[in-house]
Order: sequence, then C-alpha cells, then structure tokens
Amino acid sequence: MCRNITVLRGLEPSATAEEIEAAARQYVRKVSGVQTVSEATREPFERAVAEVAATTTRLLAELPARRQPPPTVPPLRRPEVRARETAKR
Repeated sequence: MCRNITVLRGLEPSATAEEIEAAARQYVRKVSGVQTVSEATREPFERAVAEVAATTTRLLAELPARRQPPPTVPPLRRPEVRARETAKR
C-alpha cells in the first residue's frame, strides 16, 4: 500500500469528496506509474480516479463505524497542506 494514502474511515467529520478523490488520485498514480498526466494518459487516468473514488465512497458508506479514529490526519486536513493548496490557486 502506498504510504501516502491515509485511512479515511472513521474520520470526524466524515471524509469529504475532496479527500476521497485525493486518495483515489494517489492510488492511481502509484499503481499506474503516471506522475504527470499527459494528453495520452489524461482520459484513462481521470476515468480510473473517478471509478476508484466512487468505489471508495460506497465502501466507506457500507462499512460499520470504527471504534477509534484513524491514527493519522488526512493531508487535506493539515493546516500546512491547506496553505500550500490555497497558494497554488
């Protein structure tokens, strides 16, 4: 498993669509080896991200609640990551 993907099940508040998509994107990057999306890879890459995100959303909705919260905070909930993302826009 990719070390950069954090546990989303059991977050309070629940994982957002943005967090689920970020995890899906990281997963697809890892398994495909595509780090920079080009015109040749864009369509299959984005389709895979959408499919993984949809499957993850269903999975999180169907699993029972966790007894304890995840051990780490997802990157998109960390202030330093939020600041970097805001600066990019």
